[in-house]
Amino acid sequence: MYEGAIQDLIDELGRLPGVGPKSAQRIAFHVLSADPADVNRLAGALRKVKDLVRFCTSCYNVAESEQCRICRDPRRTDEVLCVVEEPKDVVAIERTGEFRGRYHVLGGAINPLEGIGPDNLRIRELMARLGGGTVRELILATDPNTEGEATATYLALMVKPMGIAVTRLASGLPVGGDLEYADEITLGRAFEGRRAV
Repeated sequence: MYEGAIQDLIDELGRLPGVGPKSAQRIAFHVLSADPADVNRLAGALRKVKDLVRFCTSCYNVAESEQCRICRDPRRTDEVLCVVEEPKDVVAIERTGEFRGRYHVLGGAINPLEGIGPDNLRIRELMARLGGGTVRELILATDPNTEGEATATYLALMVKPMGIAVTRLASGLPVGGDLEYADEITLGRAFEGRRAV
């Protein structure tokens, strides 16, 4: 335990996700020994992100204007909509260079244990977008865990009556992985998602 400003900084850093007490202490002492210009840049970036960044009014991705760069891009198709849990998932999919449609960020996944139900997500907004009649395929790209599967199943049941094709991202073995280290669920999904060569 330290006193004053250094302990306050350690406490605040410890509230960040994934930062435990030891990491918070290391970061605090790094900040203490860092060049003042570097610390000012960090503080400025923190203030700037709170002042400028908001959620896109169309897809709920992060943006610095009314719409994000993906929603403003006229080269993308409106016929395919990819549903993800968080803005970081948009970045992961964009890195592949494979998807040329639009996104919808739910803001999480259904998790009854945490008190998160469908009403806590942007599902109403998704249904409103789908009601426009432009979307022909809805890709469910939620995480391959219990919460992501529950969310995907819920959305599939809601959307099927609308006549929109609903697909789910395939999941299975990672490139470079060994079969002996794969768990049963991952290996089972790899079998289900197999394709002709």
